[in-house]
Formats: sequence, C-alpha cells, structure tokens
Amino acid sequence: MPIRAVIADDEPPARDELAFLLSRFPDVEVAAQAASAREAVAAIREFAPDVAFLDIEMPGGSGLDVVAEVLADGPPRPPQFVFATAFDHYAIRAFEANAVDYLLKPVEEQRLAKSLARVRGALAAPHGPAPDRAAMGGEVLRLLEAMAPARGLTRVAVEQGGRIALLRPEEIVFLGTEERRVMAHTARAALPCHGPVTMEILEERLGAHCFFRANRGTLVNLARVRGFSPWFNGKYACTMDDAAGSEVTVSRGRVAAFKERLGL
Repeated sequence: MPIRAVIADDEPPARDELAFLLSRFPDVEVAAQAASAREAVAAIREFAPDVAFLDIEMPGGSGLDVVAEVLADGPPRPPQFVFATAFDHYAIRAFEANAVDYLLKPVEEQRLAKSLARVRGALAAPHGPAPDRAAMGGEVLRLLEAMAPARGLTRVAVEQGGRIALLRPEEIVFLGTEERRVMAHTARAALPCHGPVTMEILEERLGAHCFFRANRGTLVNLARVRGFSPWFNGKYACTMDDAAGSEVTVSRGRVAAFKERLGL
C-alpha cells in the first residue's frame, strides 16, 4: 500500500517542490495539499494520511498547532508528523531533543529519503495499544513553549512621523541598510527600523515569513518579488512589488538558494 501524505505550507512554491520530490518515491502518494493550519487539519481529518508534512508558521497557526488539534480528535492511529522550517534553528533544536522529525528548507532529496525511511519504519511496526495521546499532547505543548521566542515576532517596529509604527511582515516589501540604519521598504515608503536592530536579527526572526537574504545588506519578501532576470557576474536583478518597482541584487552566491526558495 502506498504511503498517503498531506503537505501543508502557505508558500505554493514550497508545496510544489515538496510534492515534486515526493513524486520521485514510488511508494508515496500525495493525497492533499493545504495552505493554512485550518486547511491542514481539515485535510488530515478527511484523508487520514500516513504522514503529514507541516510548515512551522502558517496563517491561523503553526504546524504544532495542527498536531495539537489533530491529537485532540483522538484518532486511533494519528499520522506521522514531519515539520519543515527555513531559519528557525531554535525550533530545530527542540525537534531534535524531542525526537520529532523535521526538514530544513530548501528540502534536500537525500534528507527527505531519510525522513521517509523513518515513516516506513513506524508504519511497519506492530500497531499494539493505542498511542498515549496525553503524552504526545504534552510533548507538543513543550515544543510550542520552546518555540515561543521564535514565534513571538509578528510586527517590525519602525519610526514614522515622530511615532513608532508596527508593520506586519506582509506589509514589508524588502529591508535594506542605508547609512548604517536598517530601512523597511513598504509599497510607498522607506521607514527606518526602530532600535538597535541588525539584518542578522531580522533574517532569523522573519525567516518563517518568506523573507530571503538576497545579499549582505538586503532581506527581501519573496511574496513581493514581481520578477527577476540574470544580471552580470552571475548575479540576478529582482524587481520588487512596490510603487517604485525597486530593483534588488541577488548576489552570485545566493542565486541557487533564491531559485530553490521560489521552487525553480
């Protein structure tokens, strides 16, 4: 019998890439895809997959929130859960410590093969008694608590008109450094970030919100990239989705990762 899988990720390129990689394993069948935590829970309830590949941060909740809700249903044999993350190294350490599998984005086929081997091993094991859902739920809660510092940032503080404004990640087209300050570029303005914030801090905190380090001084929102083209010396030029049609350079060493993040 094939391994039935559900993929949950709010980035279509990431879903498509994982579905493509899974298609290369003849015993795996993708039963459904989901773009949010709510859709993921609904898909798991409807298709009863053997494994669910869950992004960490999605609209309406995290992959761990999905696990908590699925376990609350009391299924006799819940699916195996594999988490995906881009930059959340804190969460990766928590997953490793609690023996929960994970995939680091962009997903590598060799690492995916190891994860599927674990899934096969778990499915081949004797069913035995029903799993201890209380213990599993407790583990999920511990992981959610461990992730709390990484999940806490939902706004970026900027200076605007003598006040401190709080921007949602999706409002930011890209972040760049200008005269030793980090500037947040929205659709129609460039605003200085408030406080002693660095590009490295923002990269780590915004990694789960589809931001990508295009070059040393620029962090782009991949959802706001309008198009791109090869430039010179192996670099790429990205056109951003703001009123000015700003162009951002992707450094030569980051081009491969950039294309992988876009599923190209």
